[in-house]
Amino acid sequence: MNENNPIPPLIPPAESAKTFADRISETLPPPPLHGLRPLGEDPAERVPITNAIAAIDSILRQPRRVMFQLFQPGAGKLIARMLVVAALCGVVYGVVAGTFSGGAQLWIAPAKIVMGLMLSALICLPSLYIFTCLSGSQARLTEVFGLLGGLLMLMTILLIGFAPVAWIFSQSTESVVWMGSLHLIFWFIATIFGLRFVEAGFTHSRARSQAGFHTWMIIFILVVVQMTTALRPIIGTAHTFLPKEKQFFLSHWGNCLKAPAAESNRSARD
Repeated sequence: MNENNPIPPLIPPAESAKTFADRISETLPPPPLHGLRPLGEDPAERVPITNAIAAIDSILRQPRRVMFQLFQPGAGKLIARMLVVAALCGVVYGVVAGTFSGGAQLWIAPAKIVMGLMLSALICLPSLYIFTCLSGSQARLTEVFGLLGGLLMLMTILLIGFAPVAWIFSQSTESVVWMGSLHLIFWFIATIFGLRFVEAGFTHSRARSQAGFHTWMIIFILVVVQMTTALRPIIGTAHTFLPKEKQFFLSHWGNCLKAPAAESNRSARD
């Protein structure tokens, strides 16, 4: 009877347990990242974003839906829509900023704002991608660029929300310093919300550390602020489209603050 029913070879307990664990891990979904729910868990997040209006609504109400779509194949159309929305919103806000001085600034300010935002994003894209890779993220260059597109779109949408306030002050004050400070405050608030969107997408890309992204945030803010100085003036007027003198943004801000004081001293002497 033993010859008709041979005993099967025994599997070592360690190998058997390892094989069983491997099979279980293959069937289970990946664990949540940093306590976050995986993107696409909600069926509403998997609904395609087919037009610019849907992109605006999604980034305001369902930012996770935008992130999920950016991490899917064929996200190029969504990225293009976000960049178009960012450019159009930048033009509208630029026209409002140009109403302070009027004249040629009605087209110069929009052109400089849109150009400054796009150039800042392109300049900071390589460093963001490098920090993303160093942080252990699996995000591709297209996905990182998509997160930047979402940053620009959310920033400019928020600036559109601030546009009526900026217009009221531009029609009721003649202080270039005050208007410049007001626009910087609006820009700073919009940038904070935009960076929060990128940070959330960075986390969902399976990055093991946020240190690289936090470093990049400082770089991005410095680049955008310096861009406002390199493209000056956006609020006031000048004889040339771009300045001929190179200047650091802190020096430029200091000169702007000294100008009203010097003007007041001359008026007092006269």
